[in-house]
Amino acid sequence: MTYLRTAVPGREHRRQGRSARRRDLLTAAIAVLFVAAVAVVGVAIQRSDDILYVEWPPLYATWGPHAGPGTAAALAVAAAVIAYGPVLARRLPWRGLLLSVWAASLAWTLSLALVDGWQRGVAGRLTAKHEYLLAVDRFSRDLGGTLRNFTDHILLDQPDRWPAHVAGHPPGAVLTFVGLDRIGLSGGAWAAAWCLVVGSSAAAAVLVTLRIVAGERAARRAAPFLVLAPAAVWAGVSADGYFAAVAAWAVALVALACRRTARRPWSTAFAAGLLLGVTLHLSYGLVLIALPVSAVLLQVRTVRPLLPVAAGAAAVTAAFLSAGFWWWEGYDLLVTRYYQGVAAVRPYGYWLWGNLANAVIAAGLAAVAGARRAVTGAPETARRLRARQPLGSYGVVLVTVSALCMIAAADLSGMSKAETERIWLPFTLWLLPAAALLPVRDHRRWLMVQASMALLVNHMLITGW
Repeated sequence: MTYLRTAVPGREHRRQGRSARRRDLLTAAIAVLFVAAVAVVGVAIQRSDDILYVEWPPLYATWGPHAGPGTAAALAVAAAVIAYGPVLARRLPWRGLLLSVWAASLAWTLSLALVDGWQRGVAGRLTAKHEYLLAVDRFSRDLGGTLRNFTDHILLDQPDRWPAHVAGHPPGAVLTFVGLDRIGLSGGAWAAAWCLVVGSSAAAAVLVTLRIVAGERAARRAAPFLVLAPAAVWAGVSADGYFAAVAAWAVALVALACRRTARRPWSTAFAAGLLLGVTLHLSYGLVLIALPVSAVLLQVRTVRPLLPVAAGAAAVTAAFLSAGFWWWEGYDLLVTRYYQGVAAVRPYGYWLWGNLANAVIAAGLAAVAGARRAVTGAPETARRLRARQPLGSYGVVLVTVSALCMIAAADLSGMSKAETERIWLPFTLWLLPAAALLPVRDHRRWLMVQASMALLVNHMLITGW
């Protein structure tokens, strides 16, 4: 990996650099072939047995070339980030960079959503038959009673069963939209605005973590890739994008609490714990966010924040428990509900690979090429950790490996069969920093690849949910 390698003589350095860049391209080509193979096999299975329950495998989507009011805006945002993103990422003051990344990510995500039009792409997304807003009225009539009896309506054979997304998540997810309704921000448009604005902040949260774990230079290199993520196709408008941001800020607060210069480390760690507790009650699968948290603690070589973090998470769990909801009971019922539906029919063997193909599409080829560099840098990272040497940019390797482990665990669990381009947004988010390991002179080309993939998917397919 040229970016991580120590100094070598000029001619040898150039030779190694050319070789590494060829391997980057080869990795991207293999990834494209892998996705194509998974798609071909998926189409064959679907046509013969009709057991995948997706019309455009491996994506939950249908074929439908189209353009919309967001097309011109998406092209403009992509062009601006490709042309000026790498330069601005190097030159902007740190706080200005965080705000700029947040704003640019919001612009990119919103413009992609508007390709499908205002109603279908934005305002109507969270009012569909499977979504959270359908359950808001039930909570509004009797918040305490509905929360106490939440688990009584998870299974398919229960009366007044919850819509799929409400049943598939702890009540923290739907309570978000109940809270918006209580303060007068009711309806799909306000729910979409919440998910867009909060979800787009995830890119800034990852930058905060990267600066502490891998250094400011690595964070700045990653910034444009965090903006032009193909995953934005599914983040807008999706509650999973909002979940990803909450989880990312929890990790960022843990990282901030670990700094030797932290002014109030215990308060920051407790706040991180509160956010982690909220994260766990937004989505059951986000228990895996413990992996990037562990990567942060491993890099900074301290366990000091663990006690206040645990206290904060326990406080949120106790609050839900006192209201009548126990996380483990909900998860146990979810597993039963999951296999009462199409998951009992969807073949594990196919989706073991189909899910990974979705991850490649959502993260993009730049992240895949960067992940290859991270994997090859893992032995040196481990050596530095054992020797207690500073990691520097090798911190990106830790973050990337934690993302790969989250994806592997979710994939092997059997609780993610299809639709992972959306469900895994909190995981693929942490793959994007791997693109910082690619040579700087190639960044604009790789950003073009990332943007092209997002624009192609968004304009050729009608994505589900």
